[in-house]
Formats: sequence, structure tokens, C-alpha cells
Amino acid sequence: MHPLFQKIIDIFLPPRCLKCGKILGDTNGLCPECFSQIKFIAKPYCPRCGLPLPEQSAKSATLCGQCLSDHKSPFRMSRSAVYYDEHSKPLILNFKFHDRTENAPFLARWLLLGGKDIFEAGADVIIPIPLHYTRMIKRRYNQSALLAKELNKLCNIPVDLDSVVRHRKTKPQVEFSGHERIKNVQGAFRVKHPEKLRGKRVLLIDDVMTTGSTLRECALAILKAGAASVDTLTVARVIK
Repeated sequence: MHPLFQKIIDIFLPPRCLKCGKILGDTNGLCPECFSQIKFIAKPYCPRCGLPLPEQSAKSATLCGQCLSDHKSPFRMSRSAVYYDEHSKPLILNFKFHDRTENAPFLARWLLLGGKDIFEAGADVIIPIPLHYTRMIKRRYNQSALLAKELNKLCNIPVDLDSVVRHRKTKPQVEFSGHERIKNVQGAFRVKHPEKLRGKRVLLIDDVMTTGSTLRECALAILKAGAASVDTLTVARVIK
């Protein structure tokens, strides 16, 4: 958009904080007060799964306890930008369920920051976690796909929206906990075009990682189709 047109729009529709609605002096984002409440995930963290570690681990490349015992993880790396808490939650829930799609470019910038290790290691294609078509009809958009498209503008890694499908309808993961989450999404994903992913380093995108069950099941299907590796990147992560 031409800068003059943008200035005219800003006069009548000034940029506002995406969380509290306060008028901002520049482009859409968070006001200083809301931004200061966001807790970003920073080192030290597990080099594989990205789980924050105690400060004394800062000088070592120690894996977390879960990764030390889990030798069958389908992920090369998992990363998240921020803690999923009372401060980040409204931004994500409004984006996901309440048509606040204007949050996508801002949240994608967090993805770029949180995924620095993955981008340095290299990725060939971005795949958002797909929705089942019935949920897509009800929600009208896939929030993960919107994030993937905005991330593509920042890192120029191509986005593939067609190769992986959610062919089995599942209940919302929020209704389950622990092992029930794994059972709920088991066999839910299928790769329609394995030739597009064969030998590729795939980056899976989603909004929130809770237990990682959905990401894991999708990654297993992608690896079975012949991908070289799968990384995961989410805006936020539940840290217990």
C-alpha cells in the first residue's frame, strides 16, 4: 500500500493494541504495557524439544529428561516463541476462534523469532497442521495456515497446503489429557502427495503446543511418506 494511503487510513482507523485496544503510534502490535507481560521462551532450553531448562544448564547442551528417555521422537527440533499463559492466551484464542485474523502477521513475527534455530539448520517447506474439512467449514479458516502464509513472507520458505490432510475427524484436544490426547489423534493425518515431501526438511506450524500429540502424529505421517526430517514451531507452548 502507498505510504500516503496508509497515513490517511491511520487517521480514521488508528492502529490499536491487539490485546487491550489502546491506540498505538505505529503499526498494529502490542502497547508497551501488554508487551511487557509476554514471557518469551529464551535459552537455556532443551536443544531438541525446546523445553525451558534451569539456569545452571546454560553452559551445556543437555537434553531434558523427556528427550533423554524418548529415543523415538519424530522431531529433529521443536520450538515455541512464548509461554502460553494468561497474557498470551487472549491473543491466540481471539485469533483462533473469534475472527481476529489481523493478529496473524504479528504472531508470525514471533514464530520467526522463536524458530531461529530451525531456520539456521534449514527447512525446505512449511506445512500447517490441517483441519478436518467439517471443522474448516464451521471455523471458515485454518489459523495455522494463516500463520504459515505470513511466515512465508518473512522467511521465503514455500508453504504446502495440499500434501497433508486430516482425513479423520477428531474431538478438540482440550477435551482430553495425557494418553487420551494421543489416542484421539492417532491415525488422523494422511499424506496425499508423498512425492512433494520425499527427502524434504519439513517445518510443521501450529498455534499452541500442549502435549505435542497432534504435532507428533502429523510428523509420523510425514516421515512415513519419506521426508528427511520434521521440525515443529508454535507461537506458544504450555509449560507446566
